[in-house]
Amino acid sequence: MNTTGLKRHIPHMTRDQQIEFLKFIIVGGINTMVTLVVIFVCKSLLDVNPYLSNAWGYVAGVTNSFIWNRLWVFHSSGRIQSEAPRFILGFAVCYLLQLAFVWGVTNLTPLGSMEWDIKGFTLSGYGVATLGGMCVYTLCNYFYNRRIAFRRKKS
Repeated sequence: MNTTGLKRHIPHMTRDQQIEFLKFIIVGGINTMVTLVVIFVCKSLLDVNPYLSNAWGYVAGVTNSFIWNRLWVFHSSGRIQSEAPRFILGFAVCYLLQLAFVWGVTNLTPLGSMEWDIKGFTLSGYGVATLGGMCVYTLCNYFYNRRIAFRRKKS
């Protein structure tokens, strides 16, 4: 197949969409840092129960994600009262999709029982499945937020 034929089968992203997706990835990285810092501060410095620290970390990360995605990534001016529940629903749905992906790859394919030693670093089938699940989560969450949580009204 020549590249012209291939281009017809790959969805095209405009430059604005590419920038939007890059911003989404940046916000995701910041969310990860916010989550980890809150968990660390709560658990290690404030001696909060580890599970409660974990929950607070995720609440902080999701809250950060909502604010930055709403204002910076998708430039939404919709009602927070309708966007926030859609955003939380999207987080839950996308999380369950990635969890199903990780479970499926780990339990239903030979990859789940494999391990590779790469210069003293062990990479397991579960680790590979988790990386794949992160990609599933990121792509699903981006398109969900773009189309549903922060949908733009047509002019």
